[in-house]
Amino acid sequence: MKVLSKDHVIYFFNQENPACYRVEDGETFWVETDDCYSGQIKDASVKRPDIDISIMDCSVGPIYIEGAMPGDTLCVEILAIQFAPQGVMVTSKGLGVLGERIQEPDTKIIPIRDGFAYFSDSIRLPLTPMIGVCGVAPKAGLNVHCAVPGDHGGNLDTKLVTVGSRLYLPVEQEGAGLAVGDLHACMGDGELSGTGIETPGRICIRTSVRRDCPVSRPVIETRDALYFLASAPTLDEAIHTAVSDGVQFLQEKLSLSFPDAYRLLSAMCDIQISQVVNDWKTARLHCPKFDTKIETL
Repeated sequence: MKVLSKDHVIYFFNQENPACYRVEDGETFWVETDDCYSGQIKDASVKRPDIDISIMDCSVGPIYIEGAMPGDTLCVEILAIQFAPQGVMVTSKGLGVLGERIQEPDTKIIPIRDGFAYFSDSIRLPLTPMIGVCGVAPKAGLNVHCAVPGDHGGNLDTKLVTVGSRLYLPVEQEGAGLAVGDLHACMGDGELSGTGIETPGRICIRTSVRRDCPVSRPVIETRDALYFLASAPTLDEAIHTAVSDGVQFLQEKLSLSFPDAYRLLSAMCDIQISQVVNDWKTARLHCPKFDTKIETL
């Protein structure tokens, strides 16, 4: 099976990035990744102010997907995630929701083994593997840092981008320009301190080009549900867009009027927060598949 090394990375999603890797439509392959700090933090003596933040959240790619054309949808199926033996979590002034309470920067190294993150001698956390950054080239003229989410995907920091899920992304450029990175061994909704357990590793994914399910923004499919993701400068704006996308989907999928789709959404769907610590916030609408004609996107 093909393994794409972490030798070629991007720091911005745009259509000017030349493809560094090529895979076939439907191919399964591995992608090796660094952590979100590009490997700059080796031990607890290195603090966040010591590192070069301009190279944070770099993503491996771009990966050219054969057959992908503007107007298509790229399905990224996540088959496996493997981690290095340790991860890192930092705190620093201003970082995260309560960053104003941090007086001095601090770094914590967290061992990872046997399916757990060993947070301390008395606390071990079951691993909840997820991919922080997964995106494609955005619309022409946009230049979006890998640390920022958007309609193209990017730094979604959504814990449902995990093994067993499918992430659907809108293709704006021939070949799609897929790039991935920023693995987390554990991360809760919100990424409230500004960081998950950041770690290098590798991802096994299968990519396929779809022409039967157009999307404008990222959509996640799990066994039981669909999630409509939206990112915006404020959480209110992100929620409004995610809800609008969900209503439109229900109207089209179930042949409903807007009022009925709106009512059904309010009765069966949930708004959820993915992250609140990036430059743009990300929300998602959870739409269960039960007792409806919804079986897939």
